[in-house]
Amino acid sequence: MIERLYIIEDADAETFFGINRSNLLLLGNLFPKLKIRIQKNVIKILGEAQETDELMRFLEMLEQHCCQYNQLSEEDILSLLRGREESKSISHLILYGVGGKPIVARGKNQQRLVSEFEKKGLCFAVGPAGSGKTFIAISLAVKALKSKQVRRIILSRPAVEAGEKIGFLPGEMKDKLDPYLQPLYDALGEMIPAVKLRELMDNGTIQIAPLGFMRGRTLNDAVIILDEAQNTTSQQMKMFLTRMGMDSRMIVTGDMTQIDLPKGVKSGLRDALHILGDIADVGFIEFEKKDIVRHPLVQMIVDAYDNATFAKNELSHTEVPQTNNIITQ
Repeated sequence: MIERLYIIEDADAETFFGINRSNLLLLGNLFPKLKIRIQKNVIKILGEAQETDELMRFLEMLEQHCCQYNQLSEEDILSLLRGREESKSISHLILYGVGGKPIVARGKNQQRLVSEFEKKGLCFAVGPAGSGKTFIAISLAVKALKSKQVRRIILSRPAVEAGEKIGFLPGEMKDKLDPYLQPLYDALGEMIPAVKLRELMDNGTIQIAPLGFMRGRTLNDAVIILDEAQNTTSQQMKMFLTRMGMDSRMIVTGDMTQIDLPKGVKSGLRDALHILGDIADVGFIEFEKKDIVRHPLVQMIVDAYDNATFAKNELSHTEVPQTNNIITQ
């Protein structure tokens, strides 16, 4: 009898073991001569050398499947054991999210962002709310991390007040800033199981921080995303873009119709689009209202606000006629 240890490093352990550890029970039935025990993410195998080696190889195959598809069912285990895993061909697939949900690039502009990210060191994705800019950007970062193209993901947002004062929010500084960063947590939560995400954040593999915390850093071997970039100043944008280190890639997302900067302060995103327009290794993707992939009402809301803004501008440019026909009594 020999003892072997298999450590689950890349996959989420809870997903790997299954609900109520059903996958582990199935493995015990499939390899009845072996004793299998688990502790956290470590599987201990006791048995004869040949059978323990066979299970070790099979566990490696299962973990690869679990990482790729973000799920591992009893049916998957049986299919892999029989060597009959079906390849899942999905058009414009980026990766599989929590529960095996396929995350795909919808529409030409999301697909353009995927293509530009693969070719360019820096991409700007600009367009209306709900067009999937941030979600696709984060999914590309998670894919690069899973495939070991990079070692880290850095996500950032400017902590600009949109009508509410940060100083009056309750709690410590982290508690005050987390509401600004919550959309980034939400997107990650759709792609990485909660326990695994917490582990990656605890060990610094995934970092989420306000833009002001980026100063002085050099970010190597990472995908770096700046969200809501329309709310940066020109100085902040320059500071952020110059954080890029070796073997890193950046994605900057924003919506020029939702600038919350104080009156008279120029948007760093608008400035960057003008200054960097001629650099060959910078990609520019402009999303449109037809790219909106949220609830159908969102596109109608965007249209209504655009029409209202247009009408207001037209009215402000209309000259009020002067008249001398003043009637007095």
